[in-house]
Amino acid sequence: MVESDAHGETQAPGEAAAALRAILQTQYLRYLIIGAWALGLFSILDPLLAGAWFAATIGAGAVRGEFERRISQRVGTGWGMIFPAVATATTAVWAVAPLLAWFSGAMFGQSMAMMLLVSGYVLVFSQLRASPRQAMVISSPYGLVALIIAGSLWGTEGFIPFLASIPFAAAGLFVLVTMTMLREERIRAFQAHQAHLIEELEAARDKANAANDAKSNFLGVISHELRTPMNGVLGAAQLLSATRLEPTQREYLSIIRTSGDNLLSLLNDILDMTKIEAGKMTFDVVDVSVEDLHRRVVGPFQAQAEAKGLDFEARFEGETPAVVRGDPLRVCQVIHNLLSNAVKFTDVGKVSYVVRSTRVSDARVKFDFEVRDSGAGIAEADVQRLFQPFTQVDASSTRRFGGTGLGLTISRRLANIMDGDIALKSKLGEGSTFTFTVEADVVEWEAAAPAQTVEADEEAGGSLNVLVVEDHPVNRMILEAWMSSAGHASASAENGQIAVDMTQDQAFDLIIMDVNMPVMDGLSATRAIRAGGGANAETPIVVLSASARIEDHEAGIEAGADAYLNKPIDFAALARVMGAVGQGRPGVRAMDELVRPTMAAA
Repeated sequence: MVESDAHGETQAPGEAAAALRAILQTQYLRYLIIGAWALGLFSILDPLLAGAWFAATIGAGAVRGEFERRISQRVGTGWGMIFPAVATATTAVWAVAPLLAWFSGAMFGQSMAMMLLVSGYVLVFSQLRASPRQAMVISSPYGLVALIIAGSLWGTEGFIPFLASIPFAAAGLFVLVTMTMLREERIRAFQAHQAHLIEELEAARDKANAANDAKSNFLGVISHELRTPMNGVLGAAQLLSATRLEPTQREYLSIIRTSGDNLLSLLNDILDMTKIEAGKMTFDVVDVSVEDLHRRVVGPFQAQAEAKGLDFEARFEGETPAVVRGDPLRVCQVIHNLLSNAVKFTDVGKVSYVVRSTRVSDARVKFDFEVRDSGAGIAEADVQRLFQPFTQVDASSTRRFGGTGLGLTISRRLANIMDGDIALKSKLGEGSTFTFTVEADVVEWEAAAPAQTVEADEEAGGSLNVLVVEDHPVNRMILEAWMSSAGHASASAENGQIAVDMTQDQAFDLIIMDVNMPVMDGLSATRAIRAGGGANAETPIVVLSASARIEDHEAGIEAGADAYLNKPIDFAALARVMGAVGQGRPGVRAMDELVRPTMAAA
């Protein structure tokens, strides 16, 4: 889009404003040129006359500069009439200089007048090179001076040479303007090309973002679709392990369960990496007992280390607070990865885990979770590569131990998101030391009186009448089989609507509710049961889902559920939750708080 100014000159939008800004940026040169012209005039004129011109020109320059500053933000797509009028008036003051030099009678007066005249034209056309018509208007005082000089030469020998000098000067100005316009046209073409490239890059970025979003959505769907059949595989394996088996059969069953657990671990790593890259990793900041966190972290790996014949040491150092605020799930996830690697890659010797606490202030503490092993160690050149995605230092370790090489990458990024970091010191043949450093707000420095722990006896509570709401027939079969083997009675529903209808006519001790189902999903069914006001309005509800995200757990609790378990189902965790059914919904909720972090961190 182009517009015309008051003189009909076609200009690109903003061209006048850009030119005016350029003049303002170099206006200090105006006073330098005035001084140079005044120096020439002082050499050929009376000092008072030269001084008067100098003072008048300085004043005109100051007035013009102030005017230019005021209108610079108001000049849009054209010059208008005010700026050319002011610029022409100030140029008239400058044009007095060649006129004074011409009629000075000094030896070099007329030569200096010609130089000043040409210099004036060059200055105007240089500043307004993108607007030649404006330049012609503003330089008109120099044209008037040229006519006066030509008139003074009329009838003399100098008239014809003076006229001959006009095309010479005009040709120079024409070349100046033409070359400038060509250069600026190339600049505009380059800028247009740049704008086109930027548009293409933005379009490519949008496509990449859309593809990344599609990938995240795809992985979310695949997560559920993979966890659902894995629930059948691992659930059947857990049921089968409770039957009488030959040693060979039990060995094969162990392979099935181990392979399934490894597959779930790989899936969780990939999903975590995807959420981190998409900036969708969520953190649940709650009050955390440091002692409970310590027990939760140490327990599994102490047993694993002892099973390998390793010494395992765990201790606290420094001033350790009793309760801090943080995300126990994510902290456990990082420490679990470090301890898992230490035990996995250490064949002989010792694994030590030290929680080192440093008081930063009365309300702040810094933790250094140090994991040291006596394994093979890592070469210095491989330390940084170790934290890159899908990387393992020794390719043979992939075949020996398995894994995607994502664990340390995810751990460091989680640490960074929590404003912490993971440091590594290692030497070949001498083992490695990983240190996870993070700060936390302190809730209590000293431990309060111990609260009564909700104990759940897996065998207690007697026989329960359980409603299993699950659309997948294999999962229903496995849950019903486990209920039967545990001495519980069960009924089943294929979707949420059927479950709501059943709860209107029959009372249940517990409802196990899948989330993703046809007709009516589990969360909607939970809300309907709670709002129904019938015999099951206060019946404990356990939500099952293939999604392990914290926000999904919160959505289940907000819908009215009392506990949330991930698929594939850990029947030991389900048994502990069911053991609390006798204490009503508060007991189930309390047990959920104990069971959930352990399951999620594992």
